[in-house]
Amino acid sequence: MKKVVTMLLAGGRGERLYPLTRDRAKPAVPFGAIYRIIDFTLSNCIHSEIRHINILTQYKSTSLHRHIQLGWDILSTALGEFIEVVPAQQRIDEHWYQGTADAIFQNIYIFQNEKPDLVLILSGDHIYKMDYRKMIAYHREKKADLTVAAIRMDKGLSREFGVIEVDRDWRIIGFQEKPETPKTIPGDPEGILASMGIYIFNTEILVRRLIEDARSDSNHDFGKDIIPSMIEKDRIFAFDFREGDPGKEGYWRDVGTIDAYYEANMDLVSVTPSLNLYDPYWSIFTYQLPHPPAKTVLEEKGRTGTALNSIISNGCIISGGNVKRSILSPRVMVHSYAEVEDSILLEGVDVGRNAKIRKAIVEKDVQIPEGMKIGYNLDEDAKRFTVTESGIVVVPKWIKL
Repeated sequence: MKKVVTMLLAGGRGERLYPLTRDRAKPAVPFGAIYRIIDFTLSNCIHSEIRHINILTQYKSTSLHRHIQLGWDILSTALGEFIEVVPAQQRIDEHWYQGTADAIFQNIYIFQNEKPDLVLILSGDHIYKMDYRKMIAYHREKKADLTVAAIRMDKGLSREFGVIEVDRDWRIIGFQEKPETPKTIPGDPEGILASMGIYIFNTEILVRRLIEDARSDSNHDFGKDIIPSMIEKDRIFAFDFREGDPGKEGYWRDVGTIDAYYEANMDLVSVTPSLNLYDPYWSIFTYQLPHPPAKTVLEEKGRTGTALNSIISNGCIISGGNVKRSILSPRVMVHSYAEVEDSILLEGVDVGRNAKIRKAIVEKDVQIPEGMKIGYNLDEDAKRFTVTESGIVVVPKWIKL
């Protein structure tokens, strides 16, 4: 894949994930106990033999930079391979990135240095597994100028995605950005083809369209501007995500809201998860400190250290408490008689004796006092914490309880 350069967009503000994005960029938000969201896209690149990766950062990127430095220094520079973090630099003018297309345009010099045939553009804030080689082969087979990865979604979700309209050959003939009344899939009136934010461009065409867009009064966004402008003058095709999913699970989640983030994490503790993290042929790589093994303690006088239908990371100690349908990141401590249900506890959380937590996301290093209840009285919780419409309580970092 030496003729392919990857531009991984990782500068999103992630406002709808607040307060999880108060101190970090969206791709750096922890997920699935031990990972960061960006690990899924980067792991896909490694499995797909993609070795020229530029990560474009901007918003609150310190945590993300540190994670990439510690966990992703795995390629051979001697062979010309790299994963390089590219901070926003205002190389073109005094503006920071104005949209997804502008982020690529402001780093157009990378193409001059690398001289790739193709540019693979990815997002660092989605959860999925995909072999990009299948999409690249499809792009070349179709002699396309642009190929957009697409996934079937229910029609009712159209306002959350760019919606693709295709002909029988999967050539794109229409594109609607978050429409109220979407074009549905032929023969499937309840389904739409949603853009996944994964694009393969012929480099020459991409450069030309970016320059045109930069000179126009637009949003400088691929979905809103670049793709619609290309429909009449270029060969653009949709690629069925199912054809590139190595596990044939068809699993892809945009975890852009607290509710979506919570639900995607809870998917992992189901009896048969839709996303298989235990596939030895498509591992998700990350950075982990050398924590000791997880441990459960005590079985006496009504105290039992138990975990049911849960993910328990290294360094966790369940000392006489009970954990059900929850995800515990490294170094979580659950003390005697405490109860944790349907919750996500990030690294270093300490749950005091007799405390009860239900349907909550608790940020790193939060100390839950003895006897405190979270998730049982949402009106009271809302006075101190973020509470979503579906009743998910988010306990932020640095809070004194």
